[in-house]
Amino acid sequence: MNNVTLIGRLTRDSELKYSSGGAAIANLSIAVNSKKKQGDRWVDDVDYFDCTLFGKQAESLNQYLNKGKQIGITGRLKQNRWEKDGQNYSKVVVIVSQIDLLGGTERQSPQGGYPQQRQSPQGPESFEGDSFDDEQIPF
Repeated sequence: MNNVTLIGRLTRDSELKYSSGGAAIANLSIAVNSKKKQGDRWVDDVDYFDCTLFGKQAESLNQYLNKGKQIGITGRLKQNRWEKDGQNYSKVVVIVSQIDLLGGTERQSPQGGYPQQRQSPQGPESFEGDSFDDEQIPF
């Protein structure tokens, strides 16, 4: 069995590319916070995961996958292996099968401070001053 479910925040904006066959591929990275005991106290710990999203989900959600956005993903682990200059390398990535946008909208403050969360009471996410028609939202 190979299943993984994670909730975290994007560490950078999603990067959308296309394969030679025209398939959409979005690469993203998330940070997942946890706590660990160090001596007599609990301290924050962060793990980082590279993730790949394919197809129509990658194309339609790419514009919403911005640094700081909280997401939930479900998928499987894949180990990529390659050789370069006689050295063997490998990297484990999460192949995303389901993605959920969580935690409202992230927005950088005009003063350059920390992002503030904001979620519309009607459900679909919106930025201050922007309005969205339900038919414009791809999910």
